[in-house]
Amino acid sequence: MLVDSHGRRHTYLRISLTERCNLRCQYCMPAEGVELTQNSELLSQSEIMQLARIFVMGGVDKIRLTGGEPSIRPDIEELCEQLRSLPGLRNLAMTSNGIVLSRKLARLQAAGLNQLNISLDTLVPAKFEFLTRRKGHNKVLESIEAALDLGFSPVKVNTVVMRGLNDDEISNFVRLTQDKPINVRFIEFMPFDGNVWNSKKLVSYIEMLTAVKQHFPGLQRLQDHHTDTAKNFQVPGFKGTVSFITSMTQHFCAGCNRLRLLADGNLKVCLFGPAEVSLRDALRSGIDNVGLQEIIGDAVKRKKPSHAGMFELARTQNRPMIHIGG
Repeated sequence: MLVDSHGRRHTYLRISLTERCNLRCQYCMPAEGVELTQNSELLSQSEIMQLARIFVMGGVDKIRLTGGEPSIRPDIEELCEQLRSLPGLRNLAMTSNGIVLSRKLARLQAAGLNQLNISLDTLVPAKFEFLTRRKGHNKVLESIEAALDLGFSPVKVNTVVMRGLNDDEISNFVRLTQDKPINVRFIEFMPFDGNVWNSKKLVSYIEMLTAVKQHFPGLQRLQDHHTDTAKNFQVPGFKGTVSFITSMTQHFCAGCNRLRLLADGNLKVCLFGPAEVSLRDALRSGIDNVGLQEIIGDAVKRKKPSHAGMFELARTQNRPMIHIGG
């Protein structure tokens, strides 16, 4: 069911739990916000579990919870507990903005959450407020520290690098990895509906790598897994690591093992592809699990070998990142 026509086996499912978020990050959401799907059109907890069970039975061994902001969902702890109990699931991860995470994290860990990414695009509080259109920089730092205290290792910090906004902070982010098991992940700025992407804002992998090596000339390349989205490095003697997500300038489509289940129940086989299929509608029509497996398998088989390239993607209609869930 989860092997596409190019031989890629999909073992990683990203589930968006909500379209709502307590930040308004510029690369994720238009300034005017987005139209939210009615609650009745979003997947219920039982529907999420039914679909997750089908994916895990089909070979998915890692699920990542995204949003919106997944930690604001009222039943997040119960969902984690139920998902973690699925036979065959090895890792339950979450990507969070960290605003309310610190006070929930211990309970989420007890419920089975064992991997964590926290988004932080600047170490400057005033710049954080500009980029996210909200306050809360100190709360994100508190969540990172809470994750470290609870033993999450590594704590992954996602940083979208944009020219003229935070590209001057790259070396400061690398220093976060000196004494703590933090994996800073520098992400190339990607085009999505409403985020006013243009190539001039893009800081390429090569540029970012050069900037790091200017301050840390001993930076060493690490061995990557063939399904990694990241190119991984470490400064000798540092406890943590540094990674680059090079979606735009050096795509990693050949090793892609990811599928995305959106909050409204649509299955998206490629982050950058506009094609989607509604599993919610199929589920609510009364179709059985075998029928759902066929729909999922057909969608996976149609997955293209790679995305169209950054300039074509900029011209292609896609959803805002807030709807897709990253």
